[in-house]
Amino acid sequence: MRIYLFIAAVAGGVTYLLTPLIRHIAIEIGAVGEVRARDVHTVPTPRMGGLGMLIGFTVAMLFASRIPFIEGLFAQSHQAWVILAGAIMISLLGMADDLWDLDWMLKLAGQLLISVFVAWGGLQIISLPLGSLVTASPSLSMAITAFLIVASINAVNFVDGLDGLASGIVAIGGIAFAIYSYIIARSSPSYASMATLIDIAMVGTCVGFILHNWHPAKLFMGDSGSMLLGYLITCASIVMTGRLDPASIHTSIYRFFLVFIKRIGSHGKDRDLCQCRVAQCADLPGGGIAIHDRHLHIHQHQIIAARRGGAYFFHRYGTVFSWIDPEAILP
Repeated sequence: MRIYLFIAAVAGGVTYLLTPLIRHIAIEIGAVGEVRARDVHTVPTPRMGGLGMLIGFTVAMLFASRIPFIEGLFAQSHQAWVILAGAIMISLLGMADDLWDLDWMLKLAGQLLISVFVAWGGLQIISLPLGSLVTASPSLSMAITAFLIVASINAVNFVDGLDGLASGIVAIGGIAFAIYSYIIARSSPSYASMATLIDIAMVGTCVGFILHNWHPAKLFMGDSGSMLLGYLITCASIVMTGRLDPASIHTSIYRFFLVFIKRIGSHGKDRDLCQCRVAQCADLPGGGIAIHDRHLHIHQHQIIAARRGGAYFFHRYGTVFSWIDPEAILP
């Protein structure tokens, strides 16, 4: 565990130290987000913060490849290098969008090509938990993998609308997945896990960047960062399915995470319902609470909408999967 914490510290430290330099470069080359009617920020803010996150993640992975405890993961297969190559390509695609505002079809085509490349390189969904574990054919596995990567990339990209929101959500999700994959890895002779490594390095980059992205943000991660985070969190999940031995996982772990996810969703729904009603009072004539700053009002509504969406996702995710009998999936 201490080695993983060291990797997270390396990723976070490099990201934190390089982000001011990336901000200066973004200003010099014109990668600055102009203020739009739907934006929360009021002044033009540099983008392309994802470049610092990419460098932080890359340095952490290179450090990990030289640590005896983890280096076997890099020697056993080229999967780690394929994932790293995909991370570089997806971040470069995002940087191009930050600079030149690419057409959405061109960006989607680039995402799909990169996802197919990564799937062709060996990162694939091995089995599907459809009542029982069903092994997918190579072509179907590649198609499902590419679809999941593209969907997750755009999901995180859509979330990235407020200061610290995308990096905060991905960091929380990365911590949860890292703990889960670490627990699974402990049942194997070696505790080393590529899924845990990717999650931990990703969390480190998120923490290092969010220190600069906290409101008011000095720098936006841009598509180069949001697409990178969506790509990495999906890659870690797919890697975990590739080494998953259902017989070695106790159903109590499965049930614990479902209950945990539903509790998060239920708590978030109750809390944000109250906040939403408070915000609605500002719209009523003679309401008890008045928000005189229209910008603050919009900002509050956007925060509430984003958090309610996340809470709804967690709650429904736990509800849907609680219908599945763990005994049928995890013998």
